[in-house]
Amino acid sequence: MDTNNVERIESQNQHLESHEPGATFLSSSFNGVNILSGVGILSVAYALSKGGWLSLVLLLLIAHLSFYTALLLQRCMDSDPLIKTYPNIGGKAFGRIGSAIISAFMYLELYLVSVEFLILEGDNLHKLFPKKSFDIFGKKVGGKQGFILLSGLVVLPTTWLRNLSVLAYVSAGGVIATVILVVAVLWGGAFDGIGFHERGELWNWNGLPTAVSMFMFCYCGHAVFPTLCNSMRDKSQFPKVLLVSFSVSTISYGLMAILGYLMFGEHIASQVTLNLPTKNISSKIAIYTTLMIPIAKYALIIEPVATPIEETLPFRESKMMSCLIRTCLVVSTVFVALLVPFFGYVMAFIGAFLGISMSILFPCLCYWKIVIGFKRFEVEMMVILVILCVGMFIEVVGTYTAVTNIINEVQTK
Repeated sequence: MDTNNVERIESQNQHLESHEPGATFLSSSFNGVNILSGVGILSVAYALSKGGWLSLVLLLLIAHLSFYTALLLQRCMDSDPLIKTYPNIGGKAFGRIGSAIISAFMYLELYLVSVEFLILEGDNLHKLFPKKSFDIFGKKVGGKQGFILLSGLVVLPTTWLRNLSVLAYVSAGGVIATVILVVAVLWGGAFDGIGFHERGELWNWNGLPTAVSMFMFCYCGHAVFPTLCNSMRDKSQFPKVLLVSFSVSTISYGLMAILGYLMFGEHIASQVTLNLPTKNISSKIAIYTTLMIPIAKYALIIEPVATPIEETLPFRESKMMSCLIRTCLVVSTVFVALLVPFFGYVMAFIGAFLGISMSILFPCLCYWKIVIGFKRFEVEMMVILVILCVGMFIEVVGTYTAVTNIINEVQTK
């Protein structure tokens, strides 16, 4: 795995997220909230329905734990001014193997998020046009599958662009999209006749692994935090930036979870927009806002996955070769989305396997190796050891549960 390529990509991302050298506290806080504001907002109520009302405590715990491990990454960076990216931290701690592992997890996470985007498009377009079907080469294709194919065709040209700055500005509207979604759902419940009448369960042991995994997905921003820190004019303010980012994101996630669960209870779908009645204006605003997110972000997400592949092949400067590679990547994500079109369970897998590794385990291991040292016995070391043990247990159980659910769904399709 070429880690220099990762550095170049993250350097580009830094330029896109902070439009001038030395980002201010305010702009860095906005970027931090934008990093944590993603499609997880659509499924946090579904996660709450899986775990019950008391699982809100787990959402807060995960937020606090993710905030702490983000601080650990900063401390790792403070130990060496040459550290600029997450793979650099892995390399400092465990050499080329550590850097390669973190890079691989980053690429896999981005790839699966792009798959989630296509599933998201298919689900919500099918919600708007439930009776629509497609005739492809004489074969009738169902609405959801057809819309996934159509979405792949729509985003394909955006992946051929070499200058993604325009899309970067649009995708920075993640914060605005989150606000629109929360307000639209609140409006639907308060004024459009849906109401807040569902009581829900207090606690559900069986759904807890899925709930925790999906909560973890909401805080998968650690791969970008080192870049965000390096972009700041005053890096000593980075902990405050993290505090603002995690606080705002957790409030929005918690509010959406409570609203969605009160509105739809145990009947809530993996995306709250799928429960909204399409006849209401507020519902249409929420759904159309949701549909814009993948179109704006897909190319930005797939870019870091495509670039290292291009760098390892002959004719790396060829525009045609670049388009061919990116087309193959889009086709592969469409294939995976058609194979496992289960938005909630795929999100749970990402959160359990990749989210916990990137946001909990790797920061703790790197900090332990770089700053504390394996031979020193301190209270903080014991705390990190407990976090590692709990994190590995949750990752194993959550990943097993997500994979089992996906397999069961595939078998019953």
